[in-house]
Amino acid sequence: MTTHGACSVHALCSCLTLFGLIATPVLAQTSDEEDLALAYGDKSFVMIATGSKVPVQRAPAVTTVITAEDIAATGATDLDEVLATVPGFHVSRTPGVFAPHYTVRGITGSYNPHLLMLVNGIPMTTVFSGDRGNVWGGLPLENVARIEVIRGPGSAVYGADAFAGVVNIITKTASDIDGTEFGLRAGSFDTQDAWVLHGGQVGAFELNAYLRAGTTDGHRETVRADGQSGWDALFGTNASHAPGPIDARRKALDGEFGLAFEHWRLRLGLKKRHDVGSGLGVASALDPTGKNASERITADLTYDNPDFARDWALTAQASLLHYVEQSDLVLYPAGAFGGAFSDGMIGNPDKWERHVRAGASAIYSGFADHRIRLGAGVERKEIYKIRESKNFNPDFSPIGTGSRADVIDVSHTAPFLRPHSRRLHYAYVQDEWAFARDWTLTAGVRHDRYSDFGATTNPRVALAWEAAYNMTARLMAGTAFRAPSFTELYNLNNPVVIGNPDLDPERIRTLELALSWQPTSRLQLGANAFRYRMRDIIQLVNTVYANAGSQTGSGLELEAQWDATPTVRLAAHYAWQRSIDDETDRDAGLSPRHQLYLRGDWRFTPGWLASAQVKRVADRRRQAGDARSKIGDYHTADLSIRTERSTARRWDLALSVRNLFDARAYEPSTFSTPFVAIPHDIPMPGRTIYLQASIRL
Repeated sequence: MTTHGACSVHALCSCLTLFGLIATPVLAQTSDEEDLALAYGDKSFVMIATGSKVPVQRAPAVTTVITAEDIAATGATDLDEVLATVPGFHVSRTPGVFAPHYTVRGITGSYNPHLLMLVNGIPMTTVFSGDRGNVWGGLPLENVARIEVIRGPGSAVYGADAFAGVVNIITKTASDIDGTEFGLRAGSFDTQDAWVLHGGQVGAFELNAYLRAGTTDGHRETVRADGQSGWDALFGTNASHAPGPIDARRKALDGEFGLAFEHWRLRLGLKKRHDVGSGLGVASALDPTGKNASERITADLTYDNPDFARDWALTAQASLLHYVEQSDLVLYPAGAFGGAFSDGMIGNPDKWERHVRAGASAIYSGFADHRIRLGAGVERKEIYKIRESKNFNPDFSPIGTGSRADVIDVSHTAPFLRPHSRRLHYAYVQDEWAFARDWTLTAGVRHDRYSDFGATTNPRVALAWEAAYNMTARLMAGTAFRAPSFTELYNLNNPVVIGNPDLDPERIRTLELALSWQPTSRLQLGANAFRYRMRDIIQLVNTVYANAGSQTGSGLELEAQWDATPTVRLAAHYAWQRSIDDETDRDAGLSPRHQLYLRGDWRFTPGWLASAQVKRVADRRRQAGDARSKIGDYHTADLSIRTERSTARRWDLALSVRNLFDARAYEPSTFSTPFVAIPHDIPMPGRTIYLQASIRL
């Protein structure tokens, strides 16, 4: 379960050797090249913290900006690989469909509802599970211009689910693309991707388009024992497919069309996943034949006018999200439960969601030293259709012999959920007040009123002091909430998991102190300390969801970036956190207490860039009641070599290797009774190699 010691030492030493080599005096030969910092895009401002552009060092939240140039340099091909490099973020996996699970500053949950993910400011949250959906299937990066991340609460601006953090993915416009690009990528696990991007002018309109298709068999790491293994031990049977491989296959289609005219922008998006494997099994029992699919269709129309009237800027947006999720699953294999299910326990749950949103915000700058932002909006979210067929009863007893012929439609008799809807009205106000030289106070409050569980109000305040021309200190405090999902509110006909319509939202209070210092033009340092307390945590209590938990956490994040020479950039960050379950007075479990990240970028010859990164994950504790041995620490190393984008070059090439030294890395499985379903934890992919080529016309 632990990383092999020799491999770990080898990886660390090799990457440190690389860092040493790239800093040698031979680099002086290319010192007349363009400064390395210019290769990383504009990272000096951020919009996610306030809704308007502000310098990163004065933003009223701890933020991270990742540009398209950053993404290209590291060789990342999926959003998960990028978020894993953000201080305080950890990306693990769930057993079902091997979906990504994001932990921020020690805050985690059964699904993944504590991190709000936006695409161009529009939430990707599904109302069924409260996160991005069970069949997420990754998010490619070819059409991403920049990613802005808040670590900490953001409900005062973004409302529900901006609990532990917010991620806004900003896609490319016509000016970002500026022409036509075709790309191909192939790699490990029979992975193949092809895409086309286009951006240009058609009369008075700016037009951009993106289409990408991909397929992968996914990694096939072996699961030594699964949930059925435990039942086999109890029943004296041998039905489990374990030892057996993870099923992480998927096929993907992504697209976007954009049209802009003056202050108006229309976007249409498609994210389709099909033939998605069931990972380690939706019920933590290997399911090699299970199939899942999802389809996410988005549309948004935005009006953005910074000079709407004297001293007024206005932004208005209307959006639609349509989400479908379908599954054909064998929850437990043939012969399960003492042979009660001749063809296995089969379940086929399907659901259809529709989200409609409209909102507007205005910024008034007519008062001296103030910038006031006002906003309001309305949303309707609904699961409007449910379909389910299965070969078992609500008490899990088989229908007939538990064969495929016994699968019946229970959509109108005993479904897992019935259609429900939710309405939301919200309003907020925020004031950025430069009340003295070098001092800025940002204060805001947002009120959300839900039709199903009531109202919640969340304030925040941030005080920024520019202590010197190169040093800024910020003190921040705020609250946030996480709305209960429809699963937690209304789940039925499942004796293991029952919804509770009387649930309240989860709540959190956070206090943060951030320091940023730029001692030289080439060196940037940052330090953030935080403390939070969660309450009304939604947990299962005797199979019924209830507000039954509280948690206290604290931590420290240190960051550094150094342009060592005109062709070498080094970066590092370290994150420490400790999250305590208030009821047991023990570590809440599963989240790493220590994370260390190192990165080195080297322009070793004109037009070419090499990037190496190492991440160490350490000191993860088990949950209360889990007597298994400690979760093993691990570290992984990645290497990418690519051409630098240039208007003078039509072709771009890239080679990237993830987990360069094939380290054995495991993510913790959750504690369950009467036995732990995945007793040996969740194996992560080994060495993965990609080769990519693109051409611009």
